[in-house]
Amino acid sequence: MPAHVSLLYPFVPESALTGQDEKGVRSLAASFPAADLLLEEVVTESGFVAVTVPGLQPIVDAFRALWPGLRPYGGRFGARPAAHVTVAMGADDPTAAAHVRAAIDSLLPLRTRAAAIQLVVLTEEGWQSRFTVPLGVPDGP
Repeated sequence: MPAHVSLLYPFVPESALTGQDEKGVRSLAASFPAADLLLEEVVTESGFVAVTVPGLQPIVDAFRALWPGLRPYGGRFGARPAAHVTVAMGADDPTAAAHVRAAIDSLLPLRTRAAAIQLVVLTEEGWQSRFTVPLGVPDGP
């Protein structure tokens, strides 16, 4: 899986995913424009290193509001964890985390663009894309 911002993880399991869930994803994507982003802050917490993406927080919050019964990351990072790109997981060794952080710091600030939302599901074959929908484009007639 390439670098990404998880809007709501874990999401509805594939076996329970409904057409209404898919419609909700498409509707939310249509309601937010594509966004130019500035990535500039590295955070380390509980064994991971990430880069915050504050420009996507409104989209993340909207997803969480539409599916209020889903706890982001099982509650590991509180009720409202910041939108972020995970850089390293399992960085429990403070020295290793510091090295990763320093390497990422040297690449920032970074400008990028978010143009679409991709719904991915975990299958027996691993993570698979179910569909991709552009931001800010109404879905269908």
